[in-house]
Amino acid sequence: MTEAAEPRPVVGALIRDPYDRIFVQRRSADRRLFPGCWDVVGGAVEEGESLLDALRREIAEETGWRLRRVLARVAHEEWTADGRRHIESDYVVEVDGDLSAPELERDKHTEFAWIAAEEVSLLDENAQAGGNTFIKDVVTAAHAWLADSSGKSR
Repeated sequence: MTEAAEPRPVVGALIRDPYDRIFVQRRSADRRLFPGCWDVVGGAVEEGESLLDALRREIAEETGWRLRRVLARVAHEEWTADGRRHIESDYVVEVDGDLSAPELERDKHTEFAWIAAEEVSLLDENAQAGGNTFIKDVVTAAHAWLADSSGKSR
């Protein structure tokens, strides 16, 4: 297998707040991949970086918050975009910082929302915009994990 054929590792942070809502942010309309779609915090793992280090870096870059702890990995999926395979690991996490005021990368993300379990239908916009259900699926997985572990992780 050639180096280019190796899937690119990607991490996603399903950031929970004290009310068990999950943080999502809308990608700007001029993004090459998934323009205008809702997304979770995350991105590609850089050369020599561990998954945890990448998670920590992406949270800081995209929100200004600091990773406090990882609660669970709720997804480990492969997907393809622009002809490149990616292998994504998504984690339910808690962060430190002002949860009401994320420092969004305004050139990359235009708005944010905190999604409760009963509000995940908001993420149907992604599929309607020609995207897919991946973000809705991982946010739903995070909510399912939080409901199953109610009280255990706090």
